[in-house]
Formats: sequence, C-alpha cells, structure tokens
Amino acid sequence: MHAGESVWRELAPRTLARLLRTYGSDQFELCEDAVQDALLDAFRQWTDRLPDDPQAWLATVARRRYVDRVRADARRRERETRATMLDAPLAQDTTETGSDGLDTGSDDALLVLQLCCHPDLPRSGQVALTLRAVAGLTTRQIANAYHVPEATIAQRITRSKRRLTELDRAFPQPQHVHERLAPVLDVLYVMFTEAHHTTSGAPAQDTDLAAEAIQLARTLRNAAPDSTEAAGLLALMLLTEARHPARVGPRGQLIPLDEQDRHRWHRPFIDEGLAMLDEVTPGATPGPYLLQACIAGLHAAAADAEATDWDEIHALYTVLEHQTLGRNPTITLNRIVAQSMVEGPRVGLAALEVLAHEHPQLARLDSVRAHLLERSGRIDEAIAAYQRAIRVTVNVAEQQYLRHRLHRLKR
Repeated sequence: MHAGESVWRELAPRTLARLLRTYGSDQFELCEDAVQDALLDAFRQWTDRLPDDPQAWLATVARRRYVDRVRADARRRERETRATMLDAPLAQDTTETGSDGLDTGSDDALLVLQLCCHPDLPRSGQVALTLRAVAGLTTRQIANAYHVPEATIAQRITRSKRRLTELDRAFPQPQHVHERLAPVLDVLYVMFTEAHHTTSGAPAQDTDLAAEAIQLARTLRNAAPDSTEAAGLLALMLLTEARHPARVGPRGQLIPLDEQDRHRWHRPFIDEGLAMLDEVTPGATPGPYLLQACIAGLHAAAADAEATDWDEIHALYTVLEHQTLGRNPTITLNRIVAQSMVEGPRVGLAALEVLAHEHPQLARLDSVRAHLLERSGRIDEAIAAYQRAIRVTVNVAEQQYLRHRLHRLKR
C-alpha cells in the first residue's frame, strides 16, 4: 500500500534539510535531486507497508543517491573534493537538535523555507523555489498562482538553484527567521491558496496541502511570536479552512459563501482564529495578511450572509488595495465585489469595467461580471458572461459551479 501524499510532503523537506546540513547549501540542486531519487525508490518499494522509520529510511537512501551523483560527476573538482565526506554514517540523525534546543525534525520544512528565501535571491525566485522544494507544487501550479507562463517559473527555479550553489552559505538557523519573514509569508500564502483552490479543481481542495500549510504557519508563528503578519496569516488560514466542510458538496461541487450551511463550519478553527485576531489587532499597524484575516473574521462572525458587515469588509479591502499600491488586481476585484454588496451591482459593474480595461485577462473577471449582471436582472448579458467565464476557466470545480449558475438562468 503506497503512502499517502501527505506523507511525501512531510518527509521530503525534512530529508532535504538533513542533506543540506551534511553537504552544504551550495549543494542544493544535487541534494534536491537525490531526495527526488529517494522518493522514487520509496514509491516503488513501499507497496506493501511503510518501513518502521520512514524518515530514517528516506534519509539513508537520499544520502546514497547523493553519493552516486557526486561520484558520477567528475567534471566538477569542487564535488570531487567532497569525497572524504561520503563515508559518513548513512543512518545518522534520526532525531536532531539545533543549537537553540529546538527539535529540528519538527522545523526542517521551515529551515528549507528560510534557505530558499535567501536574501541574495530575487523575491520571485525565492517563492518559486520554495513552492517546489517545500510544498511540492508543480511549475504549472505555481504559474497558475502568479498568472505567468510555466516556462517563466521553470527559469526562475533553475536560476535560483544555481545562485544557491554559488553562494555556499551556511544552512540558516531558526533565529534568522525575521530576516526572511516576508518571502516566507508569501510562500505559505501561495501554498495555502493552491490548497484551498487547486489549479485543476479535481479535487476542489487539497486537504493534505492545506494541513501542511497550516502546520508551517504555526511553526512560523512560534518562531516569530511578535510578528502580527505571521499571526495574521495563521488566523487567515484557520478562518478560511474552517469553511471547508460547507464549501464543497458531496459530489465535489463548490458551494458559494452565501449558500453555505454555517453550522457545518469548523468551530474550533474559527474560535482560534478570532481569538488570535483579538490578541494581535489592538494597536497593530496591519499588513496585508492581518487585513485579510480581519476580513475573514467578519465573515466568520456573521450569523448568516445577510448579517455580514459588508461596509467594514469594503473598507478593509480599500485599505488593503491602497497598501499594496493597487498592484494586485485580485484584491481590486474582491474590493469591487464588496463594493457591489454595499452600493449595488450597477456600481460594481461600472468599477469592473475599469478593472477589465487594465487587466483584461484577470482570472474570475467574467464570473464576477456574470454574477453582478444576474443580480442586476440583465439575464441575457449574464448568460453570455457565464458562457465566456466557462470557456476561460481551467478549474474543473469552478467550471461545474459556473455551469450550474448558467443552467439555472436558462430555465
């Protein structure tokens, strides 16, 4: 019986971290290749049952694969000089403790996050490399999250690996988390976004990836307890994930927020997220993640859709839009949705046309337009907009939802 995807996602970054500690961060590309080789071996061999200690097994095989790769590459003298390091015990460090007393086994994924977010790498490269190395996302998934071609993401990952090899810096320690906090937050946000709204839409949500993102956000929150943005991101994840039981129907169909059975929301996550906001928001200068968490908190606190404080949500999105200098069209789109709930769909449609002129290829543009047209009673135009939205949507679950709305209008 093969291990579930959550097992691979947990073991891979920890194994990569162990190799990097042994051989150096300048060997990032070789270490990552060795881990991938070991994962392939594990997939082939763990067919009946898992080994007694999967992490130790994978670390041992990964080190052997690293040895094989170094010995096979005689072209680089630097790698040849590492031959003396190759006889180290292969099954060591099943449990490691860092210099600060932390159990590094529980923090390895965060350590790899910090390495990939090296300050000498461009932000775009930091995010792309980490999403591959830690989250295990494909280039297509990463490209979808950033609305750029796959080839661009592949180039960023390759260049970042080469740059890490050139740097030859020591593996980062947990106390350095503040130096790289912003890109780490960005990576975890994209990771959770992909989990909550998968690229393919089949399934509509990747629950294992969402759980991994939340666990990493908890680790980051513990490592940076004075960061309101780390707290905001974790609260945002908890409040968003709380809606999952009511967001996806029994056949995998998406259920919009205003139609969800709020009794099915996961109350412990809501209570934890709201309590975190109560703790960190007073007196804080909110950043983008804390602002988004506050918006999610308003949705969570409302007894039903009609009780939602859309005035406050619109105000928060306006602040968020100004804070990000209007460079994120998705935030503007969400602000327009909130504005339409306050001022009516006609105002929302007018604002949407301005956004469409600036960003004609923006995802969800036609689906939001269709919804606002439907609310305005312009049914024929709404039907046409739903049809356009279906044609440009690659997410299967979202396509299914849009078709449902379209069929309802055609009756």
